[in-house]
Amino acid sequence: MFATLLGVLPRPPLPDDASSEAIVEAVVLAQEEAGLDPITDGGFWGDADPIRAWRATSNMTDRLVKQVLTGPYTAGREGEANDSTANDRSEATLARATLLNATIGDLADAGCPLIEIHEPAAIGIGTDPAERALFSEAHLRLLHGVDGTHISLALTGGSAHAAGIETILSAPYASLAVDLIAGPDNWRLVTVTPAQVGIVCGALSAAAGSFDGPETLLWAAGYAASTQGRGPQRVGLATASSLAHLPWAAAVRKLGWLGEAARLADLSPDERVQGMDPRAVSIRSAALGRVDPPRTRAPDPDRDLT
Repeated sequence: MFATLLGVLPRPPLPDDASSEAIVEAVVLAQEEAGLDPITDGGFWGDADPIRAWRATSNMTDRLVKQVLTGPYTAGREGEANDSTANDRSEATLARATLLNATIGDLADAGCPLIEIHEPAAIGIGTDPAERALFSEAHLRLLHGVDGTHISLALTGGSAHAAGIETILSAPYASLAVDLIAGPDNWRLVTVTPAQVGIVCGALSAAAGSFDGPETLLWAAGYAASTQGRGPQRVGLATASSLAHLPWAAAVRKLGWLGEAARLADLSPDERVQGMDPRAVSIRSAALGRVDPPRTRAPDPDRDLT
């Protein structure tokens, strides 16, 4: 079981004049210490060339580094205010897909092992036939001829299930990452995703006051593994969305919980139980008061996320 970020991190508490390199190094170290893999640059290279950004981040760690790209459908939506007609947006979306196709090819040639296509605007597709067709055409163009790397599609910010799995996975993605907090109906996509496609469960809430113990994360991973006979080897855990709005210390604690859940997932069932709230293991005993209160557990003993 692996754990990774969906979205970006807040700025580390470094001096105002800290370089981009220093900021990314702090972001990489925080992910390493939490046990995340693959890791990201946290969104701090700005508008840097994706290939140079990936290489620079990779030089800071011996773990896998994924490169995140904003997908063509979302890019088209973001530029919609500047377009006078729907045809303009469609043309801009498809043009963006063509450009990104070349970038993906260059990243694959450079040795990037995992490329994540972030499409938060997919939650707005719904049942509109024109929007479904545009999304499908853009992603087929995006992945045309791509080989030699793992391409993942990430959907955050809400539920995209209304678009249908035929639309969402019209292109040959190796894995699908979904926000299961803001978009719980994304489970409907998970249950019909073919077994050979991996699932990344965005099940760690980005809310400041959320419960971040491993129980919910382990349940999500287990359920995703059970769908379509997928198995745990094709399932990962992730934050549901960006943590950028949180204080740095709170975000780091959430990373710790995420990494801890992934670690527990790889243990035997008996060992896994030792790291969980006993009330989550035996609901009937908990209801009858036959379990001890939960132990204080690292990495967040005081549960202070303010």
